[in-house]
Amino acid sequence: MEFEVGIIGAGPAGYSAGIYAARSGLKTILFDTSDGGGHALLAPKVENYAGFDSISGAELVEKMKQHMKQYPVDVHFFESVKTVSQKKNLFMIETDKRKYTVGAIILCTGTEHKKLDVPGEQQLSGKGVSYCATCDGFFFRGKTVAVIGGGNSAVIEAIFLRQIGCSKVILIHRRDQLRAEQFYIHETSEKKIEVVLNTEVEKIEGTDAVQFLRLKNSVTGKHSVLPVDGVFVSIGKAPQNQLAKQLKVTLDSDGYVMVDRKQQTSVRGVYAAGDITGGVQQMITAAAEGAIAALSSTEAVGKKYPY
Repeated sequence: MEFEVGIIGAGPAGYSAGIYAARSGLKTILFDTSDGGGHALLAPKVENYAGFDSISGAELVEKMKQHMKQYPVDVHFFESVKTVSQKKNLFMIETDKRKYTVGAIILCTGTEHKKLDVPGEQQLSGKGVSYCATCDGFFFRGKTVAVIGGGNSAVIEAIFLRQIGCSKVILIHRRDQLRAEQFYIHETSEKKIEVVLNTEVEKIEGTDAVQFLRLKNSVTGKHSVLPVDGVFVSIGKAPQNQLAKQLKVTLDSDGYVMVDRKQQTSVRGVYAAGDITGGVQQMITAAAEGAIAALSSTEAVGKKYPY
């Protein structure tokens, strides 16, 4: 085999796995479709990662990347893994560039943003429809925008959009109350963010860009039209489990990879860490899971680690 462990995904879990695998003496290779970071890049402010009072997600993962570079990890950024398969006790990783043989795999593939799946969403994506306020919010300064969702992510995005200068931010949620932490809910009031509950988006309309939303009140059944310049969809995430399915590991009812306390999946030699395993999906837990997966993977390649 070319490498003892192959890590797929370079977010907090992947970087941590790379550090611990290399420190354990494993010949390690890491892949990512971009230059790393994952969803952590989108966090404008992180105030719950132990050791940092406040730090941006981008800065935090950059520190992780630089830390990992101190160790002999063979890093392949901008190389997409297309297929993974098992052959006896080894695994084949095929990317858009070539094939690799590894003794163990750590899946750190994370999640992707869920879509509304309403008319106009796909057609106007990138033309006023966005899934990342920190990426696209600055284009809407001085304009009216809607944020769809009711959890922490949606409320944080609404607050961010107001902070950067959107003239009006409307938070639309299909249930009767927001699901975010009270700290963030209180801040929506302070930032004068309009909250619209019991309301669903039926259609996004516009010619060359978003112009308005067609809404329906789920309690009264009343239909309405809301003029907006942009819409930010933040209704949750779905696991990127395509590679996990190829390896035939056990998934839970929501499609997340099931692991034991050693981050091992139902297939020997295959481990998973970070958001792909579900749970609380925090950067600090992702990093911890990456470390555990790397240490556990030593067993799959015939080495022992004293933990």
